[in-house]
Amino acid sequence: MLKPDAVEKGHIGAILSKINAAGFRIVAMKMTHMTRRDAEQFYAVHSERPFFGELVEFMTRGPIVAAILEKNNAVEDFRTLIGSTNPENAAEGTIRKLFATSMGENAVHGSDSDENAAIEGAFHFSGREMF
Repeated sequence: MLKPDAVEKGHIGAILSKINAAGFRIVAMKMTHMTRRDAEQFYAVHSERPFFGELVEFMTRGPIVAAILEKNNAVEDFRTLIGSTNPENAAEGTIRKLFATSMGENAVHGSDSDENAAIEGAFHFSGREMF
């Protein structure tokens, strides 16, 4: 998912280019605006954390680009491509090193497991939207 900060700053094309160059195939993609309820449900795993309210506010402040990517070893390879949550610690050339400005505004979200990828994909897309 490309987060509101990346969309606001016009980085959609550049980020998608890096994703494509890394060998990922986009099987579903759309621009949408998460509602408060959407963001609370999507990030429910963090609901007890102190940053939850701020995260929900951030994720609802503007449109996002949701996508499902396909590739062998997709989750691990994508997490390597996006880099550390804190862009100051992210490796050179990673998406977060290039496009994120802080831990809170870190440009992209990537699933942390195949199971969560399936859940998160189904959150944003119906079966007929995946190709």
